[in-house]
Amino acid sequence: MSSRVRVLRKQNRLSLEALAERVGVTKSYLSKVERGLSDPSISTALKLAHALNVDVGRLFSDEVEPELITVVRADERTPMGAGTGPDATRYEGIATGLTDKRMVPFMMHPPTDPADPPFKSHAGEEYLFVHEGTAELEFPERTVVLGPGDSVYFNSALPHRCRSTGGRPAAILVVIHDAPSGPADHVPTLP
Repeated sequence: MSSRVRVLRKQNRLSLEALAERVGVTKSYLSKVERGLSDPSISTALKLAHALNVDVGRLFSDEVEPELITVVRADERTPMGAGTGPDATRYEGIATGLTDKRMVPFMMHPPTDPADPPFKSHAGEEYLFVHEGTAELEFPERTVVLGPGDSVYFNSALPHRCRSTGGRPAAILVVIHDAPSGPADHVPTLP
């Protein structure tokens, strides 16, 4: 139960102090529960479950819940935002079945077309890792040349666009994190 309470507390973005206050126990007592040094009473367990928005059975289950861990095999990626034609950027979703995520991971295969796509921007932060091929990530003031194993992390409010520079589309892992000031249930859209 101890690690389960900690995981659920963090999923709910609650501090130890905030959860203790909601449950009506001391912070030190809740810390002992999370470290497995104390077992809560039935009454306290019910209050914990209510404060964490879960059924009390989830606090005592030894099973790893499917929504806490998801594995997506390479051949199980979900095609997303399919463009038209061979010169369109192709996206493959990763962890699309996972709910309540704060990051949006996907594979991007930008076209090699020399035509410049429009700059895009959105709230949050973005991380790109080039898995295969070469690409250029262009900002209005700067162009970053990327090869296999290269990565870049940036504020995605900066206008940006990406294109492959080799003979075939690059394979780029992209992870977007929405702005922390945005609504908790808002998932950013693809760039």
